[in-house]
Amino acid sequence: MSEFPTSFMKKNHLTGILLELGLDEHESMVYFALLSLGPTTILKIAQTTEIKRTTVYSVITSLKQKGLVNIQVTGFKKKFVAEDPAKLESMLETKRSRLKELLPEFSALYNLQGGESFIKFYEGLEAVKNVYEGLIRDIRPGEDYIVIGNQDQWITLDEHYFKDFLFRRAKLPIKIRMLFQDTPLAHKWKNEQRNFNSIIKILPKNTALKTNLVITPQRVLIHQLTEPILGIVIENKSVIQMHREMYEIIWKSLKD
Repeated sequence: MSEFPTSFMKKNHLTGILLELGLDEHESMVYFALLSLGPTTILKIAQTTEIKRTTVYSVITSLKQKGLVNIQVTGFKKKFVAEDPAKLESMLETKRSRLKELLPEFSALYNLQGGESFIKFYEGLEAVKNVYEGLIRDIRPGEDYIVIGNQDQWITLDEHYFKDFLFRRAKLPIKIRMLFQDTPLAHKWKNEQRNFNSIIKILPKNTALKTNLVITPQRVLIHQLTEPILGIVIENKSVIQMHREMYEIIWKSLKD
């Protein structure tokens, strides 16, 4: 007679947690049984879990590889013992470290989805802020970061965040150029452009912008500055190149 019926073990919240941590169903049941029984034999584990003995052997081997089971030998008797559950945390940390190590590769696949071409929409200021973070995270040294927009309206969306963003962006070894709508604040920024590692030109006085356009080698961001705040991100080499060409035409037409 099994000491812990299989139906009970499957429903137990602890075996459920073990499943969430990455153990399969048999591993969860065997480890749970070992914790409950203490040092025990393959036969006892099989009886308790109602798993075939041949399967229990392979499960024990798997749990040993994970560092969750040890062997205790007394005389000629071999018994199996569950390792301290604290090992589960160590196992989780190992997985977390491995994920962190491989995350750039996953991100590269994510960014190349749809044949290296896609459009994404981001609704709300917080979502758009995340896009800006991605812009300065992905840009590489020596690359262009170019902007055309309404600096007054942009900065007032969240003055604390965007000023901090400007200072962080200024520390990057990139080429920043900006075309601003003609306002007193835009002229103030132009006078201080060296402090922000940038070159600024002022657009004609009759220019009225309600969006900001940011172009990097990786993507184009169209940021709507009025409610509803949203961002449109385009990752397509031809579209990025077209926006760069248009930007250069405007840039060269303006005086310093």
